Amino acid sequence: MIITISGLHGTGKSTIGKKIAETFNLRYYSTGDAFRELAKEQNMSLKEFTEFAEKNPEIDIMLDKKINNIASMGNIIIDSQLSAYILKDKANFKILLRCPLETRIKRMSNRDETNYKEKIDETLRREWSEARRFKKLYNIDLQDEKVIRELYNIIIDTEKLSIEEIVDNIVAEIKKA
Repeated sequence: MIITISGLHGTGKSTIGKKIAETFNLRYYSTGDAFRELAKEQNMSLKEFTEFAEKNPEIDIMLDKKINNIASMGNIIIDSQLSAYILKDKANFKILLRCPLETRIKRMSNRDETNYKEKIDETLRREWSEARRFKKLYNIDLQDEKVIRELYNIIIDTEKLSIEEIVDNIVAEIKKA
C-alpha cells in the first residue's frame, strides 16, 4: 500500500502521517524532514536553505525522485506536498490536510519553541518559494482547486478536529477504498 499525505506546513502531516503508518504497519517518509536534514548538512538555516534551493533546482528534483524510489518499494506513507502529484496513479490513497494560517503558525511556534512573528515570516517565505519552484519545475499549482478535488481521495480541515478524530476519519476512508 502506498499512501500520500500532503498539506502546507503546520497542517499536521507528520503527526497524522506517523499515526496512519503505525495503524497500517507502513514505513513513513517525510520530504520536509529530508529538506531540514539537507539544510543542517549545509550548515544553513531553513530560510537560507530555502533561498539556496530556489537557485538550485536539483535539490527539489533529487527529493522528488527519492519519493518515486521509496514508493516503488511499497508499504509506505509519504509526507510531502508534491507526493500526490508525483505518484498520481501509483498511490493507493491520497490525503490532503488543510488548516488556516494562524493555527498552523501557532502549532509550529509551539512545536519549535519559536517566536510567532519569526515563524510566520519564515513560513510565508518558504511557502511562497515552494509554490514558485513547483510551478517552475513541474507546472504544479498547489492552489488549483479543480486539480485538488480530482487528485485527492480525502481532504480534511485539521483546525477543529483532534488528532484521533482525523486519524479515525482517514482510517475509515482508507478501509472503504
